[in-house]
Amino acid sequence: MIITFNELRRIKDRLPSGSSQRIADELGIDVDTVRNYFGGQHLEAAAAGVHFEQGPDGGVVTLDDTAILDAAMRILNEK
Repeated sequence: MIITFNELRRIKDRLPSGSSQRIADELGIDVDTVRNYFGGQHLEAAAAGVHFEQGPDGGVVTLDDTAILDAAMRILNEK
């Protein structure tokens, strides 16, 4: 899946507090991996399966796996 970096950040910014930890717990991954998925740079975390390319609107992000994004969207739809 391809999404703009700014759109990915808008999704992250709309998540309620504690969502990164909730997603990490749900998927059985490290919370820093979730943070990296949304553009963080926690170097000791596992690779998040995202590839950033600079360009307009913050550039584009190619997501190898949408499980983290899917979990984030489920949380947003709970509101």
